[in-house]
Amino acid sequence: MQRRHFILKTAASFAATGLALSGCSSTTTGTVTPKEAAATDKRRSDLEAAVDTSLMRLNDTVPGSREVVMKASGVLVFPRVIAAGLLVGGQYGEGTLRIKNKTVDYYNLASISIGLQAGAQSKALFFLFMTPEALEQFRKSAAWTAGIDASVAMLKVGANGSVDVNSVKGPVVAFALTNAGLMANLSLEGTKITRLKS
Repeated sequence: MQRRHFILKTAASFAATGLALSGCSSTTTGTVTPKEAAATDKRRSDLEAAVDTSLMRLNDTVPGSREVVMKASGVLVFPRVIAAGLLVGGQYGEGTLRIKNKTVDYYNLASISIGLQAGAQSKALFFLFMTPEALEQFRKSAAWTAGIDASVAMLKVGANGSVDVNSVKGPVVAFALTNAGLMANLSLEGTKITRLKS
């Protein structure tokens, strides 16, 4: 229990650091300059393109995933989540929440893990809110933590390499996609997702 509390507390700290590094678009006076606004627009445009690419890659790589995504009330996509560390590792990424294929909000993701790990790895993460209630609860929260605000089930792939839409259980499910394909046995508990300010 104490270790879990430490991990969640550190994840929150890591999320705050990531948000600071992500380039907030306000000055000390709270006024956004045209240059800052243009930089934010460019970053979000690049993010939208990366989300499109990740969704296409998911659909092409994992048979049945398109049907599951279409069934979801909302889809939160982090196209590039970077994980790095040695004994204490962390991961960070930015993404978009889409409802009916339209972006409604921007978010960042951060978490921390304890244990031997080396180097940096990149993956795409997809959170599917399968019910309107789960989506509403997520959107009401400025900061949402997997395993605390809601349990997140990692989507399983069958022996034939495809996803069975009827086997999707739970209000929130997730995919993790690397260059090698879907990741198995990935724990998202303690992962904190925070809405980015406009």
